[in-house]
Amino acid sequence: MARNAAMKSFGRAFLAFCLATAVATAALFVPAAAQAPPRALDHIAPNSDGVVLAVFNPEVYNIRALEALRANGILDIPGLTVVGVYHDRQTGDFEAAAKYVADRGLDWFKFHAVSAEISEPVLYKANACTPEFEALVEKADGVIFFGGPDIPPSVYNKKTNLLTSITDPYRHYFELSAVFHLLGGSQDAGRTSLLARRPGFPVLGICLGFQTLNVGTGGSLIQDIWAELYGAAYVEDAIALGPEQWHNNPYRILFPLENLMGYNFHSLQLGDKSVFCSVMGFKSSDHPRILSSHHQAAAVLGRDLVATATSRDGRIVEALEHKTFRNVLGVQFHPEHPLLWDTEPRFRQKPGEPLTSYNAILTGAPPSLEFNKAIWAWFAGRLRESRGRSGA
Repeated sequence: MARNAAMKSFGRAFLAFCLATAVATAALFVPAAAQAPPRALDHIAPNSDGVVLAVFNPEVYNIRALEALRANGILDIPGLTVVGVYHDRQTGDFEAAAKYVADRGLDWFKFHAVSAEISEPVLYKANACTPEFEALVEKADGVIFFGGPDIPPSVYNKKTNLLTSITDPYRHYFELSAVFHLLGGSQDAGRTSLLARRPGFPVLGICLGFQTLNVGTGGSLIQDIWAELYGAAYVEDAIALGPEQWHNNPYRILFPLENLMGYNFHSLQLGDKSVFCSVMGFKSSDHPRILSSHHQAAAVLGRDLVATATSRDGRIVEALEHKTFRNVLGVQFHPEHPLLWDTEPRFRQKPGEPLTSYNAILTGAPPSLEFNKAIWAWFAGRLRESRGRSGA
């Protein structure tokens, strides 16, 4: 009898052990609760201390660019908080960006993900993302639209050229709708723009960002500069045009194994009434060199935009300003590139040339380095004014 009782007790204990083990094992395979997407703007009060800058498409390159600008004292804003804004259907690697921020201890950089529906038919009207854009203007003090890939021509009512490459449509949908909400556009001339509430709010568009400002306000693009403007069907024909007509480096196509820069440096023609001359102190007789990498350009200008700098031959618009909102600036070039401040010789533009640095190229063609820095000094000043809401 005692033996039977002991066996029953052992059996109950063994069964309990098996059940506990099964529960524990099953728990290992239950997926952890999904981490909530970052929503930094939700936690910023409209009148919080410090300057808040919103930047679209916060991938690692753009964070590195801002980091270098701050480290070199070029974007000098004490107490700056940067909020990287993106749509969760973009193709950017924002997990890598978050890891970069964490690894570098960049506590001044935050992320804000948007999941509201956005699609081509609703870009230029009130849509599910409208509250996000309203919050941005209410809580931030300015915004940057960075560079990137080609905009789908369908959003400016054109067929798609075979040389156009569409790789991230949701980024474009999100950013184009943001521009339309901020500035308004010819797509719906009766709609009140968000910047009507804060006309001093600074907006800077760089390269693709320049093109986004133009298309978002109702403009259009040249889809390939060499083919459409210069009739260059072959690389050798583009090379023959000369560096002032290059907006990226054609040699990199012919010599992929050489250590050639993909960018090109060419000079600008500044307008007398541009912000560069009227505020930053340059003259139209100055021809600063800038870093260029694009194959598309502004064609028809968006509503209330005016061209204030061009390439030296006058055929490519290199800067846009807004007739009403004085702190809106689009530049087709790259004043943010981290290598502009790096003096180590790393690159050459043509095969056989000695290695040089981007910084040396600018330094050797005054006032080029000063010009690129001045854009950031101007933008930093407008951000500080916007935080104080002076004139806003």
